[in-house]
Amino acid sequence: MSGKLYGVGLGPGDPNLMTLRAAQAIAEADVVAYHSARHGRSIARSIAAEHIREDHVEERLMYPLTVETTDHPGGYRGALDDFYEEASALLAAHLDAGRTVAVLAEGDPLFYGSYQHMHKRLAHRYETEVIPGVTSVSAAAARLGEPLCEAEEVLTIIPGTLPEDELTARLAATDSAVVMKLGRTFPTVRRALERAGRIDDARYVERATMAGERTGALADIDPDSVPYFSVAVLPSRIDAVAPESRERGEVVVVGTGPAGAPWLTPESRGALVNADDLVGYTTYLDRVPVLRPDQRRHGSDNKVESERAEFALDLARRGRRVAVVSGGDPGVFAMATAVLEVASEPRYADVPVRVLPGVTAANAAAAAAGAPLGHDYATISLSDRLKPWEVIAERLRAAASADLVLALYNPGSRSRTHQVAAARDLLLDLRSPETPVVVARDVGGPEQSVRVVTLKTLEPSEVDMRTLLLIGSSQTRAVDRGDGRTIAWTPRRYPEPAQG
Repeated sequence: MSGKLYGVGLGPGDPNLMTLRAAQAIAEADVVAYHSARHGRSIARSIAAEHIREDHVEERLMYPLTVETTDHPGGYRGALDDFYEEASALLAAHLDAGRTVAVLAEGDPLFYGSYQHMHKRLAHRYETEVIPGVTSVSAAAARLGEPLCEAEEVLTIIPGTLPEDELTARLAATDSAVVMKLGRTFPTVRRALERAGRIDDARYVERATMAGERTGALADIDPDSVPYFSVAVLPSRIDAVAPESRERGEVVVVGTGPAGAPWLTPESRGALVNADDLVGYTTYLDRVPVLRPDQRRHGSDNKVESERAEFALDLARRGRRVAVVSGGDPGVFAMATAVLEVASEPRYADVPVRVLPGVTAANAAAAAAGAPLGHDYATISLSDRLKPWEVIAERLRAAASADLVLALYNPGSRSRTHQVAAARDLLLDLRSPETPVVVARDVGGPEQSVRVVTLKTLEPSEVDMRTLLLIGSSQTRAVDRGDGRTIAWTPRRYPEPAQG
């Protein structure tokens, strides 16, 4: 009869934080196994030392290497895979002999632990019980004495071994975070925190609950003093810093994409999470999920862009971090221009202003339809609220004469009903009636509708303010697919001009 396998979580380091069940499992075991580095010492064994008896058979599973330099033909990963196979075979021999085996693991056995490699190789073959342990994440938060996450905040656990750009994106996009595996990754993690705008919030915890424990502001830590057993913590942002205590705030103009949260870039989501105030057209504000319950939202009508910009800049002058919310990309017929225009006034010269890009309506519509913007294209707004129709018509003619694909924004509204028909008739004088036209409405939203029609069959009455039109060039193709869908695409190659 085979023995039983235990994966025993020992907690973060203090033996008093072992669970009663962990102590029981060790007592029931015939064999106690633990991983160690090449020096032979094992933190796991030191935690459980008082529970290990003289009659226990001890198996030290010694890693063949601790850095990624090796002459193994399979490289670092190959060397480790061989080690895990050998270690699991050793434990399997004990289990086949009917012995109960307890594999010790710091923290929790299935949380970045060495035990999990034994588990994947043995748990399907033998009776197995995994005993959870207090993780280093929980221990770090407890030693800092700060809430890790509250209400609807999201906690992200990140290995510090990720590339710097990936670290930056994930840190910018989350509410709370713990970065594991510091040591030699610390300089990269610190740079990522700085790039994500989170360095002032970051805390450092070393050897939580163990001898030599150290905590503090991460920005004050000497990189050369950081061991592997340390973590970076971004605690809860709720009630963390009173805006009034800051010397100055900032304004970040954020592009939310064409719809809601799934279209946010990590950088944009991070800016929204970090903001004390969200300012914007009410329809766009409603697309932003509630990221922090203490945030203030200031919605307004879509025709008061300058007033909205001034309001945001005044808030920033009082030390508040303000996100001005814009649909799509803020630099494409949206709020970036309005904010920068007001910010150029002398009284706002010292207010920091940043613009973060978003997925444009044109790009979103093009992706939903295929690839109609695969070659050169022009973007034109049909709204004559801020420029005369004569200017719009002149630009339509120029772009059409250049055989550019056209992305037409703001094609119609309740008060503007003639523009689509006028644009269609103008373009029919310069383009084939069979030119593919993408009619994209509410892209990314619950009422998304994307159709490919021809220029001659474009029906103006079916176009409203939530619609974007993509007018093909002479090279744009519309193809019916086997699934019943029609896709539009514009080849990247353009025909050579005819030789005279």
